[in-house]
Parts: sequence; C-alpha cells; structure tokens
Amino acid sequence: MISRVRVWLNRTYAENVFFMDQLRKNPSDRAVEIHATHGDADSPVLAAADTADLEPEGLSPAGYVEYALDQCQRRGIDVFVPRLHQSAIVAHRADFAAVGTALLAPPPEAVAVFEDKVIAYEAVQAVGVPVPPWFRVRSADELVAAVEELEADGHKACFKPASGAGGVGFRVITRAPFSLSHLNGFPSPYVPLDVVVEALTQAEESVDWLVMPRLEQPEVSVDCLTGPDNRLRLAVGRTKNGRRRGFTLHEQWLEPARLIAEGFGLHYLSNIQFRMFGDRPVLMDVNTRPAGGLHQLSLCGVNAPWAAVQLALGEDPGVMAPPFLGQDYTVVSGPRPLRAVSLPQQREVSEPLPAMPAPAMAEPVVSEAAASALPL
Repeated sequence: MISRVRVWLNRTYAENVFFMDQLRKNPSDRAVEIHATHGDADSPVLAAADTADLEPEGLSPAGYVEYALDQCQRRGIDVFVPRLHQSAIVAHRADFAAVGTALLAPPPEAVAVFEDKVIAYEAVQAVGVPVPPWFRVRSADELVAAVEELEADGHKACFKPASGAGGVGFRVITRAPFSLSHLNGFPSPYVPLDVVVEALTQAEESVDWLVMPRLEQPEVSVDCLTGPDNRLRLAVGRTKNGRRRGFTLHEQWLEPARLIAEGFGLHYLSNIQFRMFGDRPVLMDVNTRPAGGLHQLSLCGVNAPWAAVQLALGEDPGVMAPPFLGQDYTVVSGPRPLRAVSLPQQREVSEPLPAMPAPAMAEPVVSEAAASALPL
C-alpha cells in the first residue's frame, strides 16, 4: 500500500489554496495530507489545510529553523515548501533530511543570488540574459541623479526595494506636484519626485532601492520546474497584458528562463519574470519559490505542484510539456471558505485517515484576485 504524502506550507500566500487543491487532485491518485502554518488565524490556507498551527511571532531566522524542524518531526512532514525564512531553512537541508523531510526549495547558493536584485542582475547579465538599466540608490542625491539620467534617455523612472517580493514598495516617479489628483480614485503607484526626496531627507535611516526605467507590457512569468540535477523538466510562460492573460512557449521568453533556472540551480519550482524594454524582453525579477499564479497552468493540462512534490520525493516525472495551451483568460474575485473558529480544528497526525477533501464548492480555477488580496 502506498503511503500518504504529508506536505507543509509555511506562511504562504493566500492564493496557494489552489496549490493545495492541485496536490490533492494529483494525477497519481496519491493521498496527500496538508499542514499549514501562518501568523493570521483567518488565513484561507489554514482553513484549507488538514492540520494547521499559528506561527509564533518574533522568532529570529535561527529560531524559526528550530521551530520548523520541530514541526517537521512532530507532524511527520515528507515535503516542506518554505516561503518565510527560506534562505535560513535551505541552509539546514541536511538537518531536515535527518528528520525525514525533503525541502522543496533551491540550494542556499541559488537563494542567496536572488535575494538581492542588484546581485541577481549582475549575475544573470554575466550569463547572457538581458537586464534593464538600473541604479542602486541609498540617498536623496543618488535618487535624483538616477532619475535625471533615465529621463534624459527618454524613460519614466520607477523604484523598488533591492530585496523583497510581490511588488511591495514599487513606485513610479512623476514630476507632477502633489495635488488632489493624487487623492482621487483608487491609490496609485505614481509618486511625485519632490515628495520622495523630502521623505528621504527627513528619514533617519538610509534606503536600499533599485531605480530603473518603467518596463512595458506584456509581462511574461515563466514557471519553471528544475530537478536537483539542474535539468529543466517544465517551463511555461504566463502572459499578462492589461486584463488579458494567456500562455506562451515562445523561446524569446523560455530560453533566458532556462539559462537562469539551469545555470543557477533553481531546483524545484521557480518563477522568472520578464517585461519589454524597447523592442526586447529583459529580466524583471526572479522568485525562488512557486508563484501565486502557478495553478493557472491547470488550464494547459499541467499539475506543476504535484510534479514538484514527486521530484522532491525522488520520483522523477521526466521532461514535461503541456498537452495544449489554454485559451486567453482573465482573473476574477471569488469567495473562499473560512472555518467558523479562528484556529482550525486539529486532527491528530497519528490517525490513519486519508487526506481530507477540499471544501465542497466549485473550484474557481482562475480566481486569484480575491485570494491574493488577502494578507500574507
């Protein structure tokens, strides 16, 4: 009898409820039981899990590793998909292996390269992947100089933290003075240069920003599945142009993604994002974790989360190609159930029960907007 697979997701994005759904609906018909932890008791990933815990707050990275090892041992975790404190966790891969847990994450060397966007841009540029012009700034004077140089070349400047994910801290620089136009309608990413300069001048600490030209659509996120042998098993591009979404296998996107995924050993699931700079694609960002929109590949007949778990368990699914490319689509908001209590009712791990099914409701296959808008 084939045993169930026990998978843990820690403090992950709300949209990964769909990742969990795909694990349960795997083509191998294997029983999967999911453990989830989070800092928010009302996170939908806790409600969607078979067992769940609230994470302790205030742990250092080293303290979190100890907590994670204890969770894996007590919960009998086979595969751990770390998001929070990923770099600290992957540095202890052997410790997790010793308690019987495989990490679905790249090695520490790969994670370290892409934690800092400046280091990442320099590294990928060295292997032939095009990147946009960029400036690292830490002060008001450096910001103004970078903006003026970009504007002199006819570009609109934007900035984002040199480290971070999910578009947090991204802003577009404008020369328009702050006025009621900035307060009308929904909040905008546009911010007047003089307001930013004043904030930097008044701040008691420096910043670490990447200033670059605003890149144009389409945006293409290439979801990659790479084995521990550094060979790519799957690469599919998800295109975004305004509201319209689609899929692509064009080599102008897949070739640079392959260079990065294989060249830097981005084992298991990664997401490599490109946009247009003029008439050519350039790298925008690299995520060393599964993308929130990974589940959308189900529209191409692909279950990437399960293939990644197979790889982590040493069961190589081989080179995969989508049997078809799904039609263009959009994403819409949709409800996701929460438990009636703030902390999900627990089931003892020792009970020899099969994995619980997902909540009985129609699955909103492309409903990422509502879920991703919820707090991490």
